[in-house]
Amino acid sequence: MTIKVAIAGDHGGFALKTQIQNDYKGSDVEWIDLGTNSEESVDYPDYGYKLADFVASGQADFGVAICGSGIGISMALNRHPEIRAAVCANTTMARLTRIDNNANVLCLGARTTGSLVALDCVHTFLTTDFEAGGRHERRVGKLNKAIERA
Repeated sequence: MTIKVAIAGDHGGFALKTQIQNDYKGSDVEWIDLGTNSEESVDYPDYGYKLADFVASGQADFGVAICGSGIGISMALNRHPEIRAAVCANTTMARLTRIDNNANVLCLGARTTGSLVALDCVHTFLTTDFEAGGRHERRVGKLNKAIERA
């Protein structure tokens, strides 16, 4: 079964974005590359908003977003009410953000996380399911209600 994953990043994340896609060639992951396509300076919010819209509309199952630290692009993504983006620097964080928070976008810092760790985070994120029901589902539901109150 093919999984569709949208991927985007700013100039700081370009090299890691390319490496992730190359590492998954021939796999059951279909990458939807939303840019940027060079190391020329761009604004990370533009790519975060584009990725958020793409995932929220159902055109992709998940998203991977990359900037220098992962923080700025995650802030842009989390402005969308249907996105739960998490910056992860290790596989434990990637696993728990899927199990506990039902995150739909993984954010990585190209300047703060080594490429092998980042690749492991992607793998963990894409292969871990949300623990539906109980306390986790209740808490994610409260996140959605917080958006409705705004």
